[in-house]
Amino acid sequence: MSNGGSNEPTISQLFDLSGRVALITGGTGWLVQSMCRALAEAGASVIVADIPRAMDRAKEVAASLPVVGKAKHYCVPADYMDEKSLEAAVADGVKMAGRIDILVNSGYERVTADWTNVTGEQFTRQLSNATGCFLLSRLVREHAVKRGGGASIIMIGSMYGLVGSYPDAYAGICMASPVAYHALKGGIINMTRHLAVYWAGDGVRVNCLSPGPFPADTVDKRLHERLSAKSPMKRMGRPWELKGALVFLASDASGYVTGHNLVVDGGWTAW
Repeated sequence: MSNGGSNEPTISQLFDLSGRVALITGGTGWLVQSMCRALAEAGASVIVADIPRAMDRAKEVAASLPVVGKAKHYCVPADYMDEKSLEAAVADGVKMAGRIDILVNSGYERVTADWTNVTGEQFTRQLSNATGCFLLSRLVREHAVKRGGGASIIMIGSMYGLVGSYPDAYAGICMASPVAYHALKGGIINMTRHLAVYWAGDGVRVNCLSPGPFPADTVDKRLHERLSAKSPMKRMGRPWELKGALVFLASDASGYVTGHNLVVDGGWTAW
């Protein structure tokens, strides 16, 4: 790329995802639906993936996405706890869309127990989500190498992969932020760095997007208020505030960025 020359891409060109295909897991989730829209609005064809029992909802999400140019949207089942399911998701996605250029690793099986009562089996199963993230990433990397093109892999981490939570924010309202979740997200952030250095020579960039507090509307309003009081911006994040960061990491706008954890948390981890 030249500096100021005729070959320098414009900002709109750098962020344009036209002609690219994105596979995004957990596609029916609270935050992930906005991520799906972000990729579609930037011109990508989006493969909405989620667990098999969520396929009806995944079809609805795919059908609702805006279509830019010649883009088409699809959906496939993908279960992080089932290696064969992940293999099928990539194979079926490639068969339907022709290729996969972008992977957003955002789906995971949740745990419903905190440090006070989580069992060893539950804890270990939660960490198995990291295995699914790795296996799916490797499949997309292998696909990119085989077709002779690059790829952008985006892990979804969390501010809770970087810091502990405030016990008083949850007390008397709900269970504590699950310790297994913190362990999982911290591991995903470091796995991002590890894979990035190994796959850079393949033209495969690996980055992580770590949201801060983005509770769903259905979450107890008292928790919203307590968490807002802990934030420098004194409010919770809105799902669409992740869209710009996601498209940046997916597109050529971040062409020289790999192994990075982009935190969108309203300043939470700056304290």
